Amino acid sequence: MGADGKIYTLEDVSKHNNNKDCWLIIKGKVYDVTKFLEDHPGGDEVLLSATGKDATDDFEDVGHSTSAIMMMDEHYIGEIDTSTIPTRTKYTPPKQPLYNQDKTAEFIIKLLQFLVPLAILGLAVAIRFYTKSA
Repeated sequence: MGADGKIYTLEDVSKHNNNKDCWLIIKGKVYDVTKFLEDHPGGDEVLLSATGKDATDDFEDVGHSTSAIMMMDEHYIGEIDTSTIPTRTKYTPPKQPLYNQDKTAEFIIKLLQFLVPLAILGLAVAIRFYTKSA
């Protein structure tokens, strides 16, 4: 590992957010990836867009190789103070209205309005087909 394991705050890491000085937070560890920006297969924009936040999800979503994961040790500079990272709010979907039994009739009418003309068309095509071949 590259450094002595210094503890950084999110504010400290957020200051390093450009192509001349780029730090990332991945799995609670801080990495100085400035020297790796030009060599990153996805381009430097990918790394720069992950600065100033916990980039663990971004990193894991891509599915990096084991050699890429081992390469991270070269860029390790310390740990993140997890108390400085804002907690994630869990998404709660809006409450759906209960199923309205009264709308069942409307659905059946709409379904029939679609299926009856379709059945008539199918019958007309079938009659035309059988009368033409005879």
